[in-house]
Amino acid sequence: MAELRLDWIKIGKAREAADSIAGRVTEELSSYTTVTVERAVCRLLGIDGVDRQGVPLANVVVDDLLQKGLLNRGAAYWLAQGALSSGLSPAKMAEALARDQFDFPAQEKNDSFACRLWAEEKAREAVGKIRQNRRERQNLIGGYGERPAPWMYAIVATGNIYEDMVQAKAAARQGADVIAVIRTTGQSLLDYVPYGATTEGFGGTMATQENFRLMREALDETGRELGRYIRLCNYCSGLCMPEIAVMGALERLDVMLNDALYGILFRDINMRRTLVDQSFSRMINGAAGIIINTGEDNYLTTADAFEEAHTVLASQLINEEFALRAGMSKKQMGLGHAFEMDPELPDSFLYELAQAQMARQIFPEAPLKYMPPTKYMTGDIFQGHVQDALFNMAAVLTGQQFLLLGMMTEAIHTPHMSDRAHALDNARYIARAMGGLADEISFREGGRMEARADAVLEKALDLLETIRRDGLFNALEGGRFGGIKRRREGGKGLSGVILKDDRYENPFPQLFFAEQEAMAKEEKDEN
Repeated sequence: MAELRLDWIKIGKAREAADSIAGRVTEELSSYTTVTVERAVCRLLGIDGVDRQGVPLANVVVDDLLQKGLLNRGAAYWLAQGALSSGLSPAKMAEALARDQFDFPAQEKNDSFACRLWAEEKAREAVGKIRQNRRERQNLIGGYGERPAPWMYAIVATGNIYEDMVQAKAAARQGADVIAVIRTTGQSLLDYVPYGATTEGFGGTMATQENFRLMREALDETGRELGRYIRLCNYCSGLCMPEIAVMGALERLDVMLNDALYGILFRDINMRRTLVDQSFSRMINGAAGIIINTGEDNYLTTADAFEEAHTVLASQLINEEFALRAGMSKKQMGLGHAFEMDPELPDSFLYELAQAQMARQIFPEAPLKYMPPTKYMTGDIFQGHVQDALFNMAAVLTGQQFLLLGMMTEAIHTPHMSDRAHALDNARYIARAMGGLADEISFREGGRMEARADAVLEKALDLLETIRRDGLFNALEGGRFGGIKRRREGGKGLSGVILKDDRYENPFPQLFFAEQEAMAKEEKDEN
């Protein structure tokens, strides 16, 4: 494949700066947990369902501990005390608590060591379930064989999970490799996860564990029919990020939209809340073998794609470092970027191709996800189809892993099945016709594409050095990404950030890291 001549000294310095930024944040936030992390622990330990008012039992337990000032010890500690004193399972404790028939402080009769042993044993059982799902995925892909890149990535977004299943099956039969169920507008700001199958949503469908199960079942059924594995994607973001990671791990999702900064910038969720939650969610995704997709493409919907391209690269490097600190493999980091330059800009395709190729070379192991044009789609379906074709060319020429299908009806309506069929035909034709072209061409040394890549890299390095000097929180307050400014002590969910007690218990991080190390060893042995 043709390659740009990049300045690897600058790239090394940029990575060092990103590592320093992520390290400083991780150290600063290591003494905090969140209500969402603790609800995720509850779910991992078997708490599911809702009370008579429809409140998730995980919320019932964590809200009770928070109200009584006990959450700083960790939900695992109190569930261990309750189990050892009462003999009840976590699920039965939660049900009794919802009926006002259980009191956690009254159960504190056991020493911390006994509680730690109980929590570790139950946590190992939960990790075992996640491991089983990961191996089932591996076995299915091994049996069917892996599809070549780029994987055709289609979305469904009817609001009704049962209609989504119909559309997802149709998309798979049309040739889609990945089905992303778009989440309903506003769910990222709910501080609880809705329960059960849902049939109403605006701009998408509720992310619930039952909806995950139903869609996984539907795609497995279609996969057996077609003789190939269909990957399932959903949103692991917002105020319930770690809980949705748990749900995805338990229901064998394959891809999760999971970004370190997206919730802060685009949903005004508190910085500390988001950054603590993203760390635990990535530990879960890492252990589950799930590929994450980051959201750098969103910057280019609020800022100019030509002028602010460096913010995409800077964010990719920061996302990479946060994911590494959560134990994730680089092969699980579907870093994002997007084809969003103004079509009226002369040589816009040249600049788009330079950006895409630069990302491919800087992150050679990452299953990159390149996003189609949306900002400058006008409703002219013929022009839109051409813009999507250029996007598909850039994705194919630069070896992107995920190719999110651009819709010629973007900015008009939620895609019909026929729209998706046209998009798939477009993408497949270009992949077939241009698949080997990258091996037959080269980029002119010192040419405009290399000059563009170097200019973006230089600005990204300057930005990262500034953030290293001032700190990530100050950079977010200053509007360094997407032109969006957020307050350190502002944003939604701040009240759910909890300072840990010195005796805080959570057995999962250590187990997730061990699981990821075991995965890496298995992969090495297989190779």
